[in-house]
Amino acid sequence: MALILEVNGNQPTWEENCWFAPNATIVGDVKMGKNCTVWFNAVLRGDVHEIRIGDDSNIQDGAVIHGTYQQSGTIIGNKVSIAHNAVVHGCTIHDNVLIGMGAIVMDKAVIHSGAVIAAGAVILAGTIVEANSIYAGAPAKKVKATGPEMLAVIERTAANYPKYAGWFKDAEGK
Repeated sequence: MALILEVNGNQPTWEENCWFAPNATIVGDVKMGKNCTVWFNAVLRGDVHEIRIGDDSNIQDGAVIHGTYQQSGTIIGNKVSIAHNAVVHGCTIHDNVLIGMGAIVMDKAVIHSGAVIAAGAVILAGTIVEANSIYAGAPAKKVKATGPEMLAVIERTAANYPKYAGWFKDAEGK
C-alpha cells in the first residue's frame, strides 16, 4: 500500500477510481480528481504548499511533485502525463499536457494546454510555455508546434494509464 501521510492537519484526498503503486508516497495537502494514477517510487509532497491534480492524470515512476514554502503550489490539470523521473515544482500545468521523462519544470512556470515538454528539458522558473507547442533543451525553448499526431499521443498516453493500473488492480484482487 502507498505511503499516505497527513502533514500539519492536511490529509491527501482523491476521487474515485484512482490507483497508487505500493511504494508511491503521497503526503500533506494533495487533492486528486478521478481516474488518477501514481506510479512506483513517485512522490507527491504537499508538505510546504498545495498540490492539485485534475481528472485522468498520471504521475509516472520516480516523478517528484512539490512546491515552495509560502510561494508556489503545484496545479496539474486534466489528462496530464508526468513521465518517469520528471520533477514538477511549484508550477501550473494546464489540461492535455505531456511532461517528458526526466524533464524539470520549475516554480511559477505555466505550461498551456496541448504542450509537450521533451525528455530532459528544463523549463526555467517563470517560463510561459505556449499552447500546442513542443519545448526542448536546457533551458527549454520552443522547437515546433504540436501537430494532430502529437496531440493524439498526449490523449492516448493519458487514456492508457488507467488501463495499465487496471492490470495491477486485477493482480491485487487475486
